[in-house]
Amino acid sequence: MAQVAVMEAYLPKQLSAEELEAALKEIIAETGATGGKDMGKVMGVASKKLAGIAEGRAISAKVKELLG
Repeated sequence: MAQVAVMEAYLPKQLSAEELEAALKEIIAETGATGGKDMGKVMGVASKKLAGIAEGRAISAKVKELLG
């Protein structure tokens, strides 16, 4: 368990669900996305901006939810 604690100390902090949603809403506004057809555009920007601080699956699920 000590090894896990040491590794976590060096890894970037992951965004909370609220922080992820706020970041994605900002990205959606920046890209002008209006619906599901724009998911690729949002994911491209989000994947770059949120790399290392949010999991791809979490980003994708939240983008789908926000774009409806």
